[in-house]
Amino acid sequence: MKRMLSMPITLFGRLAVVLVLSSWLAGCGINNIPTYDEQVKSAWSQVENQYQRRADLVPNLVETVRAYAEHEQETLTAVIEARSKATSINIDAGNLDPQQLRQFQAAQEQLSGALSRLMAVSERYPQLQSNQNFLALQSQLEGTENRIAVARRDFIQAVERYNTEIRTFPGRFWHTVLYSDMPVRENFAATVENAEQAPQVQFR
Repeated sequence: MKRMLSMPITLFGRLAVVLVLSSWLAGCGINNIPTYDEQVKSAWSQVENQYQRRADLVPNLVETVRAYAEHEQETLTAVIEARSKATSINIDAGNLDPQQLRQFQAAQEQLSGALSRLMAVSERYPQLQSNQNFLALQSQLEGTENRIAVARRDFIQAVERYNTEIRTFPGRFWHTVLYSDMPVRENFAATVENAEQAPQVQFR
């Protein structure tokens, strides 16, 4: 009789230990590092998506401006070349190499500058300013710049959250024991004042 009673008690006891241990592990942050790492990757994908969205607008924008300001060839060429450079840098979200990230940031800032100059040139041509296609592209570009700013902000915050987790207790312990192959993530470099914001294209 005692043996029969002891069996379910033992099974129940083991199950209770497993449940308590699982709850403790879940509550002590063991899953935070991979969770935050995935958030960094997701945030980076959004950064790339929004910059690509901007790059996709450039060819139509250039051709529209060219139709009214063909002799502004130097400015148009600068935009095309800056776009080509900006879209040539591909970065693996799981391996945010510091040098590549700096190159990516510099290339995107160069494109922002070229677009700003293009918009300044467009102000000299009233017919271009009233062209519906140009106005639509201009509006899309403005909206994309806002999306870029949001995506950059979210990425910066995700990287800061992840890096803080692996440098502070208990995350630092779990990083040493279980996730040592997951390095500190590189963030956007503060090369200019308010660098956490996307470089703004001035339309007016």
